[in-house]
Amino acid sequence: MAEQSDTLSITLRFGSWTLPMTVRREEEFVYRQAEKLIKERFNFYTNSYPGQSTEMYLVMTILDIAVKVKQQESSMDIEPITSRLKPLLAELESALETKQRVNDPN
Repeated sequence: MAEQSDTLSITLRFGSWTLPMTVRREEEFVYRQAEKLIKERFNFYTNSYPGQSTEMYLVMTILDIAVKVKQQESSMDIEPITSRLKPLLAELESALETKQRVNDPN
């Protein structure tokens, strides 16, 4: 039985454009979903703002998706949580040290 390659040749289609690509087999689904998202957003803008150039629709689509990516990145930022947990962790460690000294006076 022949071994499957780690990569896969796919073709993404955007209107009259085709984009042949070689992707890792396990990433094909993500690329297909990205293709679907781009088409959905592009169609939204062409229907919402008729009479624009293809380039303008592409810019609108790219900006829309980029803003969503940046919003997700900032919502996944754990720094605010970490900075709030540090004092609580220090207090917990202090309490444990105090309890240990009380239980083991040596």
